[in-house]
Amino acid sequence: MKRAVLVGIALFIASAAPAEEMKSPQISRAHVDWGAAAASLAERLPGGPAETFAKLDMAAGVGFPGIANSSVPVLLPFDVDGFAKEIALNPGQPPDKITTSAARYMRADFQPTKFFLTGPSGYDAAFALTLANVPDLSDIGYGDPVYVLFSGLAMTYQLDGPTLPDGEPVKSLQDNFPGIRRYLHESYIRYSFERYGVTYVAAIYCLDTRPRKKILTCRQADRVMDRFLRALRLAGGTPAADLPTEAVRVDRPKETSKDFTYFSPGLIIPNTGLKKEIGGRADYTVYARLRFPIKEAPAFANSQSFNNWGDCDFTGRSVRSPRRKDQPYSCNVNGRPLVFNESGGTNYSYPWRDNFCEHRRYFVGQCPGGEGHQGQDIRPSSCTLHNEGADRCQPYQHEVVAAHDGFILRAPKQEAVYLFLNTTSTHARVRYMHMNPNQLDTDGIVSGKLVHEGDRIGKVGNYNNRERGTTYHLHFDMQVPTKLGWVFVNPYMTLVAAYERLIGARGTEIKDNDPVPPVAGVPPVIVRPSETPAVALAPVAHTEESAAVRAKTHKAKEKPSKKRKAVKKKRRRG
Repeated sequence: MKRAVLVGIALFIASAAPAEEMKSPQISRAHVDWGAAAASLAERLPGGPAETFAKLDMAAGVGFPGIANSSVPVLLPFDVDGFAKEIALNPGQPPDKITTSAARYMRADFQPTKFFLTGPSGYDAAFALTLANVPDLSDIGYGDPVYVLFSGLAMTYQLDGPTLPDGEPVKSLQDNFPGIRRYLHESYIRYSFERYGVTYVAAIYCLDTRPRKKILTCRQADRVMDRFLRALRLAGGTPAADLPTEAVRVDRPKETSKDFTYFSPGLIIPNTGLKKEIGGRADYTVYARLRFPIKEAPAFANSQSFNNWGDCDFTGRSVRSPRRKDQPYSCNVNGRPLVFNESGGTNYSYPWRDNFCEHRRYFVGQCPGGEGHQGQDIRPSSCTLHNEGADRCQPYQHEVVAAHDGFILRAPKQEAVYLFLNTTSTHARVRYMHMNPNQLDTDGIVSGKLVHEGDRIGKVGNYNNRERGTTYHLHFDMQVPTKLGWVFVNPYMTLVAAYERLIGARGTEIKDNDPVPPVAGVPPVIVRPSETPAVALAPVAHTEESAAVRAKTHKAKEKPSKKRKAVKKKRRRG
């Protein structure tokens, strides 16, 4: 039987249509006017750009290490002059005392976090504000700290997909930041402006809804943003000639894999888009040269919601609550036969399937319907079952690794891990989800940690606000900076390219109407209870996931529409 399946795959590969070429992203690089930046400081720091910024870097670099590595002028809510005077008056202070001193010189009650990354592509930083400590904002009932992610962009991405929103001018800030615009996109308020030839973007996660204790509304976020922007001061950077814009290398192995096949990007499972007539988007862009995020092959990119054991993303199942292992059912949206068994058939087999624009109620500007999944579900090489009768996979059996050298953004107790990339060819951030928060905390996977490509980050899990809150898989997504800040892009072909490098062979693309090879699923591994590794269970946490994104579903609307249906509060995150 196995030989017949392999022969079938070989015949399929021989007859499949040639793949469309992968392509590099379109990038524009800023032309920095360092002279104008230095001139704005002439009264305080006379001299040319190099001399002026060397003085700034020497002072601010104590509180913000690496500031001199920024390829653009760094704006921060930081009193660099006052801090420099204190350091000069009190030389030889221990590092912990210097850090405390730097925090005192933050402006407008903002506090630094451990996330501050600089490099050839500019810089990214995160700041926190506790509203109860600010009299002007204490009327806002939101109890958690508000995080502002601020970026100075040496490069921006031009996307081929749907047009980005135009935003609206912010009249109250025009005198301070000529041309500044406000955008509400993908559940973030963003304020974008240009200065010294550089695009700067500040963003706050918010919901466009009525005020509630546990929700920061976007109108409330506007007040925080106004305070943040008025506190910005020039703090550092290093003048240099404009760096060349390097293209992402899209080199592929010469040999073709006898096993690895993948559906074209955009070919989601039929009828699993926002609406039946809305599918995915054929994006062949490789946005970064990554290491595949799961340590070992094989791995299987497919849908965790619309495959075996999946919940159909609450669009309805033919059996409302299947409970028996291998019990047949289907999703009402397409009638595709499924079984109640997480280890079954298509879950652990090729071909891969894009699910970036699959049915989810998350705003995704690059999807045809404006909503989608945000990223890609990836299952590891196999499913381990507790015993013969189990229908669910055991978590924490396979290692997850850093996809690139980069900087971690993650608050303790949260399940989402952001990895920021900053090179001459790439400015991107990727997100990993569903690993165990306790394990991540123990391993020190928190904001400020520098990791190298291939470093172990954690293990594939099924955590989603609680243990066993979703299926056994890794959620992986990617964002790149545009004129209005970070936006989601389809990571599918970036992952295909990374996987080909991992296995040393190129895959075969299955286009629409091509024959599909027979499924050769990986059989599950059966373990005895004593062989199951012990893992400290993470408590249910309803706090900020990081300085950037809260990993919760929502009912808020960027553009109110009566046609959108209410979303159930409890749902599994893909």
